[in-house]
Amino acid sequence: MWHNLMHLDLSVWEKVVRTVAVYLALAVLVRLAGKRDLAQLNAFDLVVVLLLSNVVQNAIIGPDNSLLGGLIGATVLIAVNAGVVRTAAARRNGVLARALEGTSTTLARDGSWDRAALRKEGLRQADVEAALRRQNANSVAETQQVTIEPGGAIIATLREELQSATHADIARLEAKLDELLRR
Repeated sequence: MWHNLMHLDLSVWEKVVRTVAVYLALAVLVRLAGKRDLAQLNAFDLVVVLLLSNVVQNAIIGPDNSLLGGLIGATVLIAVNAGVVRTAAARRNGVLARALEGTSTTLARDGSWDRAALRKEGLRQADVEAALRRQNANSVAETQQVTIEPGGAIIATLREELQSATHADIARLEAKLDELLRR
């Protein structure tokens, strides 16, 4: 039994190379697919993710079905991902970070949709409008700018007159009111 659990049909280095190669290939494919996949995981996207994991399994572990082989593959995947994430985070404004993560895309400006940007990102206007409502905008007309960030988050900046007052805004108004009342 222990022999079947711990016997590797491939060398450790071949497992490492296979795992890193599959990780990099999938990272490029996900990056080319656009931000929408990261922002809006629908039923079809979930099916693709589940099937994708099954499709690349043999590319990572090869003919090896041992417990040790699977653990090596999992360890390498987690280590490579941690390294990539930390490298990109350390160089937030650098070329490498932009290449790995991408940049934000403006979907609407001054209350009007950029239909080309929506198409490019593979987003439906209705999905973005739902994200706007979650951020207190009833429609795109109430926004100054709407962007999709590299991680897939949709960010709406409301027109200035529609933005909520902050504690600092209230404090400034109170100070002005006190000043006017003292006169």
